[in-house]
Amino acid sequence: MTDKISRKVKIGYGAGEFSSSIFFTITSFWLMNFLTDEVQLSAALAGTALLIGKIWDAVIDPFIGYFSDHTRSRWGRRRPYILFFTIPFAIAFVLMFRNPGIEAQNGKFWWTLLTYIFFCTVYSFTNIPYNALLPEISQDYNERTNISGYKQAFAVIGTILGAGAAMPIMALFASKTAGFIGMSAIFGFLAALSLMFTFFSVREPEHIEKPKGENLLKSLGDVFTNKPYLLLLTAWFSNSTAVAVMEAMLVYYYKYVFQAESAVTLAMITLLVVTIATIPFWVWLAKRLSKKATYIIGMSLTLLAVVVFAFTADALGQVGALAIMIVAGFGFSSHYVLPWAMAPDTIEFGYAKTGIRREGVYYSIWTFVIALGGALAGFLVGQSLDLFGYIPNIAQSATSILGIRLLIGPLPALLILISNLALIFYPLDKKRYEEVQATIRAREAKPE
Repeated sequence: MTDKISRKVKIGYGAGEFSSSIFFTITSFWLMNFLTDEVQLSAALAGTALLIGKIWDAVIDPFIGYFSDHTRSRWGRRRPYILFFTIPFAIAFVLMFRNPGIEAQNGKFWWTLLTYIFFCTVYSFTNIPYNALLPEISQDYNERTNISGYKQAFAVIGTILGAGAAMPIMALFASKTAGFIGMSAIFGFLAALSLMFTFFSVREPEHIEKPKGENLLKSLGDVFTNKPYLLLLTAWFSNSTAVAVMEAMLVYYYKYVFQAESAVTLAMITLLVVTIATIPFWVWLAKRLSKKATYIIGMSLTLLAVVVFAFTADALGQVGALAIMIVAGFGFSSHYVLPWAMAPDTIEFGYAKTGIRREGVYYSIWTFVIALGGALAGFLVGQSLDLFGYIPNIAQSATSILGIRLLIGPLPALLILISNLALIFYPLDKKRYEEVQATIRAREAKPE
């Protein structure tokens, strides 16, 4: 069975991922550094605030997914949330990068926590319904990989823009504080624009029926008995945390190990240009091997690259460091494509098993897990920097430099290894997925 989607719809849907990529790029590369070096909040308190914000996410995300599954409107189930929460999303993005000018550490902590919680809330109200659109656009195994390729191409475009333009934009303003506000306002506007483009470009299939006999606890219970989904979720969480740690530490590595902070922009751009350029390769390879094998191969390259970078990049010099970035970006590209192509397959597996569609609940957990990975990365980075004696804006001790090396290399490598171990047991290949689709067709052919 084939289910071809027009290029216009693929582009329209993919454009919405630009908003997520801006959020994750700026927060991954800059938020922790903004809080420690600009707001002057202690690294431990900064990491704690980010983690608490994601605990809040853990509470609200399943509700958002559940409400999305049960929404009926003239715009569909998912698109109303994109429409009404896009502007608050942009506003929250600016607030998150506003230095409150508070002297007390407790006051800085509460400002950080509340603005981050506000952002996480409105982000979830747009991102969970957006991601839940993908299984509804197409049920074809390979077509979903193609759509994910468009989606992640926009993700990397946003990531490159965020990584490459953040520092130059901030440099246009009179102070670093004003620069962070100006940068976040520009990116917040572009993120909102991309979401609105998706709203007007994509149409949902009509859903007249509502799930029957459902409540949130039952929905969550069924989701957490979906073995393929849980294995993929484990890999997704572990790899996302690894990537977030690596990205958060890149600024610290260039600022304090290389002692060339301005060079970090070129490193980010190199990493991400290679990432977007090699997306078609991973799409091609997944069709010839399997999605699982391709994902393992890609992230294994990243594992090797980050370990080599941590302990040799400063000795090799900036050219050598960029060469390692090319290898890391090549492998990292698989993380932009494969999990997004695999997640809808696991959701269809759940539908075949239960007869109830729960895309919103599935993607609420999916969205929460990647955000939790980022927050856990911030917590680990913050606590570890404090443990190794990090003090902002001065020459670091040998112990602190060792901590930076361990955080940018061995820690992400360990997390990637955990992900690969989980993926080994992932059972859905193309043949198994076609069996799932046959079960679904047989179920839907039966009269009610």
